[in-house]
Amino acid sequence: MWLIGVLGAFTVVVLPALIARRLLGMETGGLRLVAAALVGATVSGTLVGTQLQNPERGPALLPLMLGIGLLSAMVCLVLLDLLAPERRVRLLARIRAVRGRLARTRRYSEILAVVGRHGLGPYLTGRARNGGGTRHEHLAAELREALQAGGTTFVKLGQLMSTRRDLLPEPYVVELSRLQDRVPPSPWPKVEAVLLESLGAPPQEVFAEFDREPLAAASVAQVHAAVLHDGTRVIVKVRRPGIDTAVDRDLDIVGRLARTLEQRTDWGRSLGLTALADGFAVALREELDFRVEARNLTVVRRAAEARHDGGVTLPVTCDELSGERVLVMTRIDGVPLGQARPDSPEHGAKLARTLLTALLDQIMYDGVFHADPHPGNILLMPDGSPALLDFGSVGRLDGGLRSAMVGLFLAVDRGDPAALRDALLEVTERPEDVDEQRLQRALGQFSGRHLGRGSTPDVRMFTDLFRLVADFRLAVPPEIAAVFRALATLEGTLGRVSAGFDVLAASRSYAQARFTRQLEPETVRDAARDELLALLPVLRRLPRRLDRITGALEEGRLGVNVRLLADARDRRVIGELLSRVLLAGLGIFFGVLGVQLLGTEGGPKVTADLSLYAVIGSHLLVLSAAVVLRTVYALTRPLS
Repeated sequence: MWLIGVLGAFTVVVLPALIARRLLGMETGGLRLVAAALVGATVSGTLVGTQLQNPERGPALLPLMLGIGLLSAMVCLVLLDLLAPERRVRLLARIRAVRGRLARTRRYSEILAVVGRHGLGPYLTGRARNGGGTRHEHLAAELREALQAGGTTFVKLGQLMSTRRDLLPEPYVVELSRLQDRVPPSPWPKVEAVLLESLGAPPQEVFAEFDREPLAAASVAQVHAAVLHDGTRVIVKVRRPGIDTAVDRDLDIVGRLARTLEQRTDWGRSLGLTALADGFAVALREELDFRVEARNLTVVRRAAEARHDGGVTLPVTCDELSGERVLVMTRIDGVPLGQARPDSPEHGAKLARTLLTALLDQIMYDGVFHADPHPGNILLMPDGSPALLDFGSVGRLDGGLRSAMVGLFLAVDRGDPAALRDALLEVTERPEDVDEQRLQRALGQFSGRHLGRGSTPDVRMFTDLFRLVADFRLAVPPEIAAVFRALATLEGTLGRVSAGFDVLAASRSYAQARFTRQLEPETVRDAARDELLALLPVLRRLPRRLDRITGALEEGRLGVNVRLLADARDRRVIGELLSRVLLAGLGIFFGVLGVQLLGTEGGPKVTADLSLYAVIGSHLLVLSAAVVLRTVYALTRPLS
């Protein structure tokens, strides 16, 4: 008997909700399904109980009452979906969301405590008063300490801010630049545990010598000096213990904040903050994996060797000892550029030209380049030449984007607004409604302000260019954005090396030299040979194809076959659209037919006061309501 009771309860309560979900084509969780089942069972149970009091009409209207209960369950599911648009609300997901919210709340409280401890609260709320130079220096020091206490993600933010002299006064830039190589090291026992797990043996066994005191400590890792058993001097880069969990938590906060700002502000939407935050998250997570850095370094070094470029020294990795959390590479003696000064202005200008040429060669020739050339990542060696370090952040360009960047540099060299407009539209993703004439006029003003003869370029040139791109809603691909960011960072670095260094003039000289190199007989011959080799298979097939075309044309057999809706996505969209139209038509048809039957007198009698037409009409109205409800739910879903 209890089994019959369970089956009966399932049939009366749960089955209508399952049928309702199936009729709607909806994916929903258990909580919504239970709510819909209770609503449907309550409505149908009430109506059935009322009708069963009439022995004559009750059995005839029993299917109608159950159909109304089913319709009520459908209405409940649609209303819940409209009020809470998430399709699947799971209890475990709710629990995980609450746990994540609690973790974020704790992190928010930690950040607010750091802000309050360093006296930065009034500046975030706009209640602080402006101070003099001394006040700025004190506030810059407090800001650096607060960012350092915030952890890796905020240290990276401070490093990025230290390169933006166009946004921050000089005291802040000077103070925040200390974040690049003056972060307190992790305790040795934790570092030793990471080394033991990664190397498979204690460091004193793997290396002939190992210095426990780090040479430098950065936000992501710290560097120790060591000597291999064959006498090779190396450095061992060790990722900070537990940093991955902290970075994931902070990146989640940054992503949520970016999405909120993009949804609620016009400037957030124009800048695409969500995409920027996602790109920052991807780059930072790649920087945590030293295997990525080892591959990047190997690719950049091999490309430089293929060009016979010896202007900038690059380290060599020890792949057999390197892994996800430990990177071993040859040691390069030198002083970080942020702490060193060239011997003379001439040496500074030569060093700046060497660094700029190296980066432009990596961008234009190799297609892989150092994306974060700040002073902490550049060493000044004893012979006065530079060395590049830290290849955790690397940009990549394919052949098409490299050609587009060459066109952009040549347009900058000529200062031609029309050519600059075409080049800019080629390296960005243009919207359909872009006003090219207005863009050309804006670029003309930009060229006159920053690219004219006698003009002195500065960091405002990059700021104005980014603002112009944002005003015209030109979507910059991540690869091109990495180029602009690297050039802007290098511009700030070159200002430290050589005061008054003319980046624009040096870039113009580089573009002219590259263009001149392309016109040399040997280069033209090599380019023509490559193009001819690529076209040779096509040229071989061309006579046969021309013969077939002319033969078909002569015999009247030439035709053009155009396949409509060849793309599966187009067929899917049109199919969904037709199904919605058909459902709407069926719902209207059943509704009109049901009303006509209800209004028709006579016909067979089911009971003394109830005709068969009225019973069928009532059922058709319920069916019409269900079909229309399915159509309404489908209209709230986007076409796939």
